[in-house]
Amino acid sequence: MPIITPDDVDTRPPGPVRSGSWAEAAAAADAAADLTAPEGASAEGASAEGASAAAVPPLPPRAAAPAAPETAPAVPARPSRSTRSAGRAAAQAAPGTDFTSSPGFVRAQKPRPKGGFRGALFAMTGGGINLGPSARQRAEDELAKRISRQLQGSYNTAILSLKGGIGKTSTTVGVGLTLAEYRGDPPCAIDANPDSGDLVERALGEGLYQQQSPRTITDLLQNIEQVDSLTELARYMHHAGRLHLIAGEQDPEVSDSLTAEEYLRIRKLVSGYYSVALTDCGTGVTHNAMSGILQSADNLIIAAGYAVSGAKRARATLHWLAGHGYEELARNAIVVITDKDEVSSRVDKDAIEDHLSGICRQLIAVPHDRGVADGDLVTLDVLRPETRRAYKEIAAAIVDGYV
Repeated sequence: MPIITPDDVDTRPPGPVRSGSWAEAAAAADAAADLTAPEGASAEGASAEGASAAAVPPLPPRAAAPAAPETAPAVPARPSRSTRSAGRAAAQAAPGTDFTSSPGFVRAQKPRPKGGFRGALFAMTGGGINLGPSARQRAEDELAKRISRQLQGSYNTAILSLKGGIGKTSTTVGVGLTLAEYRGDPPCAIDANPDSGDLVERALGEGLYQQQSPRTITDLLQNIEQVDSLTELARYMHHAGRLHLIAGEQDPEVSDSLTAEEYLRIRKLVSGYYSVALTDCGTGVTHNAMSGILQSADNLIIAAGYAVSGAKRARATLHWLAGHGYEELARNAIVVITDKDEVSSRVDKDAIEDHLSGICRQLIAVPHDRGVADGDLVTLDVLRPETRRAYKEIAAAIVDGYV
């Protein structure tokens, strides 16, 4: 190939492509190559090839590398940005080229296995042998995807029961921490329990909560007109990792005075900054704030236990909701049965589950776990794997109800 110097570069602005221009360039290149051909080469052959190229432009033959010159050749001038842009535009406009459907240049990697024999084999071979994730890991990954789905707007899940001490608040904390672990945006949990709720104590631990400024939902209501940013709202909140909490009032006379209108003001404020909110309602469905909570709820968790009385109350709660204008909430409710007291073998757990499963969208059982049953701090690190999985299933079911 001839050496092109800066003087040879055509600096004229790019014009429309002329028919036969590629043939003329090929003929010129053949003529220039003829000057450097070795002795004995046929000029007639070169002329014939040039004429043939002018007639039908074939692909040019691969030229032999020229001998190294005694002096270094001049570096070809780099095309200007406008020239390169015009070249790309002309290439993209060329007919018959579909760049949108071109295959990717990088093969999708098989997911890396975690733990177990597959994970050990992957680690031992430095990734050379990848059997992919197990069925259990695939199920866990699917739960994580369901929990982490992006949401348009703000949603609220109310957690309620007709009986205390059956895992309602521990479920709120465990599910809230799980949502915080897998979602890109932090969730908010609101303690609307009229009976001196302990939501924040269960999430932070009683000692840490008492060391902090005891801001409550009452303090927020008193200053709600001045809260116009997340920074201002954070002054009235507590944080268990990425789970943000609004504490309930500890004085029963004050907490029981929370009205439906006041709760709706809190809910409206929270909806401006959080896509997922959980409301711990306490026991009962007739206290002052309950109509506002149900009015703003997108779905419900009904807490129940394996004791016969707990199962009957859960069913009664669903019937009450269906009979008081909340039939859709009842139909789409998630019933969570927590084996908090590790009931004896005399209790037929299957019969209790069958008793409840037909009148709700989903029933999920939380196994007995000391990290929940003690009534103290709930933290995911100390829970059994089966308990953590149950909270993942509840979190995924909650988000399912939003989309």
